[in-house]
Amino acid sequence: MATPQQKKQCFGADPVACRETNHYREEYIEAFVNKWDALIDWESRAQSEGDFFINVLRERGAKRILDVATGTGFHSVRLIEAGFEVVSCDGSAEMLAKAFQNGRQYGHIMRTVQVDWRWLNRDIHGHYDAIICLGNSFTHLFSENDRRKALAEFHATLKHDGFLILDQRNYDAILDHGYTTKHTYYYCGDNISVYPEHIDDGLARFKYSFPDRSTFHLNMYPLRKNYTRRLMHEVGFQHIETFGDFQETYRENDPDFFIHVAEKAYREEPDSD
Repeated sequence: MATPQQKKQCFGADPVACRETNHYREEYIEAFVNKWDALIDWESRAQSEGDFFINVLRERGAKRILDVATGTGFHSVRLIEAGFEVVSCDGSAEMLAKAFQNGRQYGHIMRTVQVDWRWLNRDIHGHYDAIICLGNSFTHLFSENDRRKALAEFHATLKHDGFLILDQRNYDAILDHGYTTKHTYYYCGDNISVYPEHIDDGLARFKYSFPDRSTFHLNMYPLRKNYTRRLMHEVGFQHIETFGDFQETYRENDPDFFIHVAEKAYREEPDSD
């Protein structure tokens, strides 16, 4: 029987046929999680994104934040150090253990909860000023029912004037024009290759190669930008602003990532006269 350290990713006989939401738990094995911080490079990523998320949260008066895809804790730690009250969640027990360990290294005892977004309110109680769902994590949901259910749970967990920040890869550009990347903002580690081995309308299978020749894969659903925005509107979010690589204005094919800021509250329209 394999120990956790020896466990390997398994996608079955036909990896591109593996299109199941729950499979992400088998993808984030301990060996891959232990490489994740090298992939991100916390210092470089902090420099590349600057205070974008901190500023968005502060501008809207948020104080209590639910990080529903904390991964190894990068954004949770940054927000804690910026003075926010943060609860950190993930579906992967391995990721949460690593996040807690990272938090300790920065002098913080993180409040961590293992959750499935589709039943978020079963494990998370109370309401939050903002929810962040970052790191392209939402694309682990393969069925529309799962995506709608998760967004509805996010909506219900927010205060009446709360908001959701959710990011995703620019799958439109990948599907329509092929894969290119600047690796400027999200994956900043040196000598690490991230590349889609397979892409179709229902699957983006990415390969992650590290300097020690270890390789891992993630199977994700290639969300198109306008589809994501439509689902947000349909579950009740009222106003959605989308940034491309942290910029308000961009050409559609240029950004590596889109960031959606979706507000729960209605905005009163100004008088036309």
